[in-house]
Amino acid sequence: MRKLLLWMARNPWLKERLPKLWFAKRAIRRFMPGEDAESALDAGVMFRADGISSMFTRLGENITRLEEGDETAEHYLGLMGDIQARDLDGEVSVKLTQLGFDLDVERTMAHTARLAERAAETGKTLWIDMEGSGYTEGTIAFYERLKQDHANTGLCLQAYLRRTAADIQRLLPLDPQIRLVKGAYAEPATIAYQTRHDVDANYVALAVSLLEGARAGRKVRLGLGTHDVRLIEQIAEHASAMGLPKTSVEVEMLYGIRMDQQRRLAKDGYLVRDLIAYGHAWYPWYMRRLAERPANVMFALRQMIG
Repeated sequence: MRKLLLWMARNPWLKERLPKLWFAKRAIRRFMPGEDAESALDAGVMFRADGISSMFTRLGENITRLEEGDETAEHYLGLMGDIQARDLDGEVSVKLTQLGFDLDVERTMAHTARLAERAAETGKTLWIDMEGSGYTEGTIAFYERLKQDHANTGLCLQAYLRRTAADIQRLLPLDPQIRLVKGAYAEPATIAYQTRHDVDANYVALAVSLLEGARAGRKVRLGLGTHDVRLIEQIAEHASAMGLPKTSVEVEMLYGIRMDQQRRLAKDGYLVRDLIAYGHAWYPWYMRRLAERPANVMFALRQMIG
């Protein structure tokens, strides 16, 4: 099932046609409050009442014209203004290929620096999302450059990649802000763990290595981008054993998934941030979300016929 869904995420014919079908638009409600920024901001206001912060991302990747990257940067600048106007504890996460990374790295750097500067004005972090393994080294090198002048920037790392342990050691001297996810792309066994057990074990080990960096005095911010509450609580126990507070980790879950647990964790004293996605280019992102857990597929089918 997972391999099929990831193949569907990459298939250009399906990408062009499936999003136009009424039942597909209905099913996307599982993971998005709407396709426009206003719907995402409204959801952020709703979460604020539960003590849950927000992270916003407009879906889209691998643009083909530089003008699209310019427009994306302007959109995010406007979004940051709207977040501030609504008095939300909201941050923004961007994909580099959405800003033109495939076309002009330096122009992408200029866009990202502007966004980081705007985020810094309100004391927020600008997050850089991670894409497929073909972009891993380039994205990390990009973050290393950006972090030199913009301390308020964070990076997503993927636990299923075998290289990530070394990447964390490479980044620790920079006092990184890391959002740790399991990974949602189809990657070969030569570079990525394939079983849930191996990915979970590596996830905990990576999180602990970041916490050890924090205990050693590095200014590390660790976001746990997983819906696996068992793992979250296991990592929190490691933090406690190191003498670190519960707030040394931040729980970062997707909109629409395990909302009961998000609210419970917030009440239990965890920092919780809900990732709210929006935009018209949702198809590949949505298929990767379905591939993460079989239960997501059944929920989507119920949404289509309900």
